[in-house]
Amino acid sequence: MSQPFDREANVPLLRSLDKDNGEFWVGNPWAFSSQAQNLSMYERNGVYLNYSGNHFLNVGFVSGADSNGDGRTVASYDITNDGMPELFVRQVGGGPLLVYRNRFPSAHWLRISLRGSESNSFGIGAKLVCTVSDRQIFRNINPIINFLSQMPAVANFGLGHSDIIDRLEIHWPSGQIQVFEEVAADQHIIIHEGMAEFQTLVPGQGTQLVLNREQASD
Repeated sequence: MSQPFDREANVPLLRSLDKDNGEFWVGNPWAFSSQAQNLSMYERNGVYLNYSGNHFLNVGFVSGADSNGDGRTVASYDITNDGMPELFVRQVGGGPLLVYRNRFPSAHWLRISLRGSESNSFGIGAKLVCTVSDRQIFRNINPIINFLSQMPAVANFGLGHSDIIDRLEIHWPSGQIQVFEEVAADQHIIIHEGMAEFQTLVPGQGTQLVLNREQASD
């Protein structure tokens, strides 16, 4: 398949096709969705659910997200502000953007955005460690760029039944370490590098400053 830079291009066939082996040519990938062809051989998408440590179960069929389109990338973002990120699947050839609503049972969560001063503006490259009871959850601020998509520069923590984060550590690219304790769950917070308080982002109402119980930095 060709890879022209605009929707009007039509790259001519480069050689003869071996139709006996199922070869085909599409002169412009933007028109691919209108062709009776599929680069993935109509293989259905899989959705893998993590359970019991390092084990995964394909729940694509039962979740309804097992599309047989030419999906090329998946991104997640919580468009409903309920702490349950939705999935976005981008397809090749101008196929529709697929959005899958998260309908898993609700649980406690925490979303974190960073604002750097010595580090870069969005804290890209920062490492976060969330301690809940005897469990530690690790996240990196890494807005992955993929096919026609980009992840947001946020960290999402699924907390299960816990409504309090015992300890939250932010390891900034500058080398500074911030520690917050007893952070309430079910909110989106904005942490500024070197500040003893964080902001809580309330959808439709802006932000509010919250004084942290304890903060330390190196």
